[in-house]
Amino acid sequence: MPTIRMFYGIIVSMFFEIGEKHNPPHVHVRYQGMKASIAIDDGALLAGETPVRQLRMLQVWIDLHKDELLTAMF
Repeated sequence: MPTIRMFYGIIVSMFFEIGEKHNPPHVHVRYQGMKASIAIDDGALLAGETPVRQLRMLQVWIDLHKDELLTAMF
């Protein structure tokens, strides 16, 4: 899974879809040994764990780049 961004120790990765769509669209996150999946459409934590502060930073980043992320997925 390719890394698409790294900031403040957070590594953001995403699968790029070919064919069948990935529902719901999300990114995978790693931070200090923790892993999580975060929805692109609303920033919801879908699975895993990450500290609240990092989750908030990720939600802001996802919101700023939502169109790019969704375009890259399909």
